[in-house]
Amino acid sequence: MQNLATMTGAEIRSLIRRQKITGSTAGMAEGYTQANLVILKKEYAFDFLLFAQRNPKSCPILDVVEPGSYTPKLIARHADIRTDLPKYRIYINGSFESEVNDITHLYEDDMVGFLIGCSFTFETPLLRAGIPVRHIEEKRNVPMYRTNIPCQSAGIFQGPVVVSMRPMTSEQAIRAVQITTKFPNVHGAPIHIGDPTEIGIQDIYSPDYGEIVTIKDHEVPVFWACGVTPQAVVMESQPSLMITHAPGCMFVSDVYEEALSIL
Repeated sequence: MQNLATMTGAEIRSLIRRQKITGSTAGMAEGYTQANLVILKKEYAFDFLLFAQRNPKSCPILDVVEPGSYTPKLIARHADIRTDLPKYRIYINGSFESEVNDITHLYEDDMVGFLIGCSFTFETPLLRAGIPVRHIEEKRNVPMYRTNIPCQSAGIFQGPVVVSMRPMTSEQAIRAVQITTKFPNVHGAPIHIGDPTEIGIQDIYSPDYGEIVTIKDHEVPVFWACGVTPQAVVMESQPSLMITHAPGCMFVSDVYEEALSIL
């Protein structure tokens, strides 16, 4: 298999569709925008769209797949959100039920898909600037944590912000803020730097999602709002059905990251 980092979004999706890739997409298709996924029944779609609008750091929407379709219109060509993510999570009445590699058998005509910007997108610019991305170095899933920061509620949807964490030096953190500020459509600048207890994380070495990575003595944890937030929200909001990506297992689009830069 060729180097996954140098492949296009379409090539990665082809491998995923054939279930040649079933895990984290971090570091794959460098430069291409990656996206989180939320699929809901149409009856919940407006509430979620409003929720995303009120929480743009956590849920910056890149595309909406309308009822009766499973193909994005804006960020990918010839894609299928039922098959083109490595792994999906199924939530029934707010409870996690299972993980699957294909949701074709579950997809119905009244479902709406939301593709939400993912911080994996700005990792290529970080790497180009010489800033380490530890979970890529260690071939692990990025660590993610529930916080004590509440989302702005909308309709039935309410719950805590989830963050992803990348350790780096203080000097690197300053540069990371400058770089990621340019990418508001994939979470933008960090929402917290330093002491994790200030945002309700009691044990940095026990992430709620993903895997822990090495944090060196001279490094500080840097936290970005995360598109896994809806998976924490669903447990409190309890819609009858929600399908999401499994944490770290993203939709890889055809849009190059520079197209999302505002500067």
